[in-house]
Amino acid sequence: MKINHTFRYVLLIAFSLSLNSCKDFLDVQPQSSVSDDQTIVDEASAKTATRGMYRQLASDSYYGSLFQSIGYLSGDNIVWTGSQSIIQDFINHDVKSDNGNIATVWSGIYETINRANHIIAKVPLVTDDSFTEAERNALLGEAYFVRGLCYFDLARTWGGVQIVLTPTVSATDKNGIKRSSLADTYAQVLADLTKAETLLTNTTNRYRATQKTARALLARYYLYQENWAQAEAYADKVIGDTDYELVKPYSAFFSNQAVATKESVFELAYSSTYTNGHRTYWQPPANGGTRQWAPNTTFISLVNDENIGGNRSALIAKTTAGLWYGNMYYRSPATDPAFVIRIAELYLIRSEARAHQDKLAEALDDLNAIRDRAGLSDSPAQTQEEILLAIENERRLEFAFEPHRWFDLVRTHRVEAVLGVTNTNKYVLPIPITEVTVDESLEQNTGY
Repeated sequence: MKINHTFRYVLLIAFSLSLNSCKDFLDVQPQSSVSDDQTIVDEASAKTATRGMYRQLASDSYYGSLFQSIGYLSGDNIVWTGSQSIIQDFINHDVKSDNGNIATVWSGIYETINRANHIIAKVPLVTDDSFTEAERNALLGEAYFVRGLCYFDLARTWGGVQIVLTPTVSATDKNGIKRSSLADTYAQVLADLTKAETLLTNTTNRYRATQKTARALLARYYLYQENWAQAEAYADKVIGDTDYELVKPYSAFFSNQAVATKESVFELAYSSTYTNGHRTYWQPPANGGTRQWAPNTTFISLVNDENIGGNRSALIAKTTAGLWYGNMYYRSPATDPAFVIRIAELYLIRSEARAHQDKLAEALDDLNAIRDRAGLSDSPAQTQEEILLAIENERRLEFAFEPHRWFDLVRTHRVEAVLGVTNTNKYVLPIPITEVTVDESLEQNTGY
């Protein structure tokens, strides 16, 4: 298991946290430096641990920036403006095992799993009279949801991975666990999300997992499994909830300092002391950023075409010097939310699932709802093939700066046709070299 290897770098982590101590929402030290029986002992520490789990989920190594960037840098909307090959490798689909970003993301996801595992293992053992069963179940459900999301992201990025369901407490714990198959990894995702759905309440919370959040992620899970009926059914449950809607215009869910709009099913919050790393990468120097990546000319042309992009042109802006940049993350300080699940995704999941079931009129209804929000007329698509292609193109623009495009092309077997990548080994990333060199049982992905 890889979480143990994360703790091999505890000194590096401690140094990083010393520079960003305000980001450490979890008051518990890494398990190599604190007694394991002190992590979760009562209701208060259980809630603190849960907040810490979300903070790790929102960290720069995960949804704060780097994991999300894998999903869009590997697509066809972004150009790298710098000189470091660490980013260009994603755009060129030539990522190597010594790429520092994949090592950071891998460790960040497994650290999130470890925090969830502590909650799952320790919360049931807490003897605190003030800790009600409902509160206990809610925290457990949130941990199962987050762990399910983690394994889902690992599976779609690396394939089958090491499955670890208990807390890591030392640097050598879990060495020797072999990678599970992709099917078994996805089976763990389903088990965790199903468990979460039973434990969580049917409430609305855009910052923390609820039963509704679990159902939304289950819709995505079933889409990836090509279980069209279940994908449609779970998407339908969320779309039918009046707490969610496609806000208009498109930019309304992120512009004008918006947070937690009805568009959002699950987003991660940031503050002036716990900022979102995304802004720096996207904004130009004139706005206090580095503009390390930017929309490419093809995307600029598409999103600015009023018949294709519609009002989604709000995603980009141009400096007085003529530099185009992504403007979804723009706040100063960088308190922009990280959007994990939006209701727009549920509409397009249901549209795609319906199209595959030959429910073409219903599929078009969902697709056209997205187009209408973007200020576009109804899609001219008619056949199943045309509708599926229209959905693919709509997703490209709708989620341009969110982690979908690359994973969409992989799951629909469209990477070669769209990006020209013929080497199927490149459809998953290499396991970080820092991991395989310290654990001989960890098998590298083929071709790396």
